[in-house]
Amino acid sequence: MTERKKTIAPLDPSDVHAVTWRDGRLDLLDQRRLPGDVRRVVCEDADAVIHCIRDMVVRGAPAIGIAAAYGAVLAARLRVASHGRDWLAGYHLDLARLREARPTAVNLAWAVDRMRAAGEQAGDDPVSELLDEARRIHAEDIEMNIAISRHGADLIDTPGSVITHCNAGALATGGLGTALGVIREAWRRGLVTRVWVDETRPWLQGSRLTAWELARDGIPVTVITDSAAAQMMRRDPPTWAIVGADRVAANGDVVNKIGTYSLAVVARHHGVRFMVAAPSSTLDVATASGDGVVIEQRDPGEIWEAAGGAPAGAEADNPAFDVTPAGLVDALVTERGVASPPGRAAIEALLAR
Repeated sequence: MTERKKTIAPLDPSDVHAVTWRDGRLDLLDQRRLPGDVRRVVCEDADAVIHCIRDMVVRGAPAIGIAAAYGAVLAARLRVASHGRDWLAGYHLDLARLREARPTAVNLAWAVDRMRAAGEQAGDDPVSELLDEARRIHAEDIEMNIAISRHGADLIDTPGSVITHCNAGALATGGLGTALGVIREAWRRGLVTRVWVDETRPWLQGSRLTAWELARDGIPVTVITDSAAAQMMRRDPPTWAIVGADRVAANGDVVNKIGTYSLAVVARHHGVRFMVAAPSSTLDVATASGDGVVIEQRDPGEIWEAAGGAPAGAEADNPAFDVTPAGLVDALVTERGVASPPGRAAIEALLAR
């Protein structure tokens, strides 16, 4: 019989709860409907969690990982109920399907691998032990958010505006957020006067989600189209561009929402420093560079929705992510500290701390 670890209940310092375990079920804030419709989706089995990850009910690399961890608990509960002591083989099949729900963000695989190891080490009460591990993953993410926020805000030495892309806030994590956590802490210190937010097409995570979070916090926010960032920087350069990450390769290449690469190029041209804020679980030292990352291709129909339909004979390409070369990143901020500039040696040093 294995020794039970103490249950860690996550204490979310924000008032946005994207992922919640409640009454033995996984409760997700439906991010497809925000900001106009605040609605939650309840998952009672792993299949429902997989659907919610694929369909972007829950999104953001850390939040996906947390949701998958709770999804593993639901999978184990059903397997134990149906197969008793022979639950583990079916549980492994469920974990494989969870792991493949979205291919690009490394946190999903990281969380599933932790839940696999916890299941293999479980004793007489595997479901409770797995729930402890899922809660531990959730609580650790909240703690990492707080540390990232402080490390990132320490880099901002001049009050002014900042710009961000996509959503790396409480909706994308277990707590304050990564990029938005830095922005929230810098605002608290009087170092942020305004946040410029790219719309982030085609899902509009910037205009729907990031702007919603910042406005709730009373932080001045202005939404611009993705293509307006260059003109904004030319006219009124921000002090920093601050984004999250879905994966960081061993050489420091950053995989993030499509449009991040464009923002980094524009920022470098205008002398605007570029910060990537992400937990160490996002660092993928097994992948040499961004060229080795599978970029998720989503339904081209997502692009045509804004146009009201596809013109006859026209095609669309809809990659969900892009790769920003490490050379365009001034600082990689994790809960373990800062790599500035990021690179293989700097990332290895971070992970060794």
